[in-house]
Amino acid sequence: MTMADEVLLSTAYFPPAEYMSLLASSGKVLIEREENYHKQTWRNRCLILGANGPLPLVVPVLRGSFHKTAIRDLKIDNDRRWRELHLRGIASAYAAAPFYEFYTDLISGVILKGHKFLLDLNNEALDAVCKAAGLTVAVGGTERFEPEGSRVNDFRYSITPKKTSGVAGYRPVPYTQVFGDRQGFIPGLSILDMLLNNGPGTRALLLRSLEADNC
Repeated sequence: MTMADEVLLSTAYFPPAEYMSLLASSGKVLIEREENYHKQTWRNRCLILGANGPLPLVVPVLRGSFHKTAIRDLKIDNDRRWRELHLRGIASAYAAAPFYEFYTDLISGVILKGHKFLLDLNNEALDAVCKAAGLTVAVGGTERFEPEGSRVNDFRYSITPKKTSGVAGYRPVPYTQVFGDRQGFIPGLSILDMLLNNGPGTRALLLRSLEADNC
């Protein structure tokens, strides 16, 4: 895949590597702010790799039972102890990863900041991992909702936990994972997995994943 001038993405919590590969290969990224919230997507969850296999980390959100909620207005349910669970899960999964000590304060700082809105949490998480991976792409937000298919390079609904891959030409490049000796290489995980295992090599892996032959 050649570099796109601009791509449109949903918001995501510590996004999957596929999402980050698109971002790394783009000149500009727009994050959707105006859509209604979608359940069971990367918008409020990520997937890390624990000793027993992939482990979802879900940010609980507050939603009215009978009202659609715009993603920009979606509040986090901070009465639940999700932050402690996420930090404990990340530590358990990656304490032995080569770059865990290097990035743990960065990750913890995002999770513990006390965000009220999901979009603010996700934006800060994205900014943190971009800086850690050396990605300098311009990231902005949408000002109005555009229906799916109304523009090219719209990946808001194609990168989802329900699909192995939603991006044509995307092929994850295997790398060493903490529990890889037990489970083999597991794709489809949060950028946290790639970052904590590869550190400064993360950007190169993201770009290679969208090269036609991965070479």
